[in-house]
Amino acid sequence: MRDLKQTGFNDRISAQKDAKAALLAKFKPKAAAPDPEFDKLAEKRAAEKEAQRQQHELAKAELRREKAEKEAARMAAEQALQDEADAARRAARKERKQLTKEEQKAARDARYAARKARQR
Repeated sequence: MRDLKQTGFNDRISAQKDAKAALLAKFKPKAAAPDPEFDKLAEKRAAEKEAQRQQHELAKAELRREKAEKEAARMAAEQALQDEADAARRAARKERKQLTKEEQKAARDARYAARKARQR
C-alpha cells in the first residue's frame, strides 16, 4: 500500500506556492496591445472638442451682440425721451417769452395811449 508517490513536506510547500502563484497570475493585468485606431480616435475627439469650443464661442458672441443691441435700443429710447423733454421745455419757454413779449407790448401800448391822452 505504500506504493503511492511519496511526497515530502518541501514538495507540498512548493506545490502550494506554485498553485497560489498560478491563481494570482489570473488576476494580473495582461499587457494590452495598442489600438491601431487610437491616434484616429484622439484626432476625432480633438476635432469634436474644437467644434464644440467654436460653437460655444459663437453662442457667446451672439449673446454679446444681443446684449449690445438691447443696450443700444435702450440708449436710443432714453435719448428720444430726453429729446422730447428738451423740445417740450423749449416750446414752453418760447411760449412764455412770446406771452412776455405780448404783455410788454400791451404795457407799452397802454403807456403810449396814456401819454397821448395826457397830451390832449
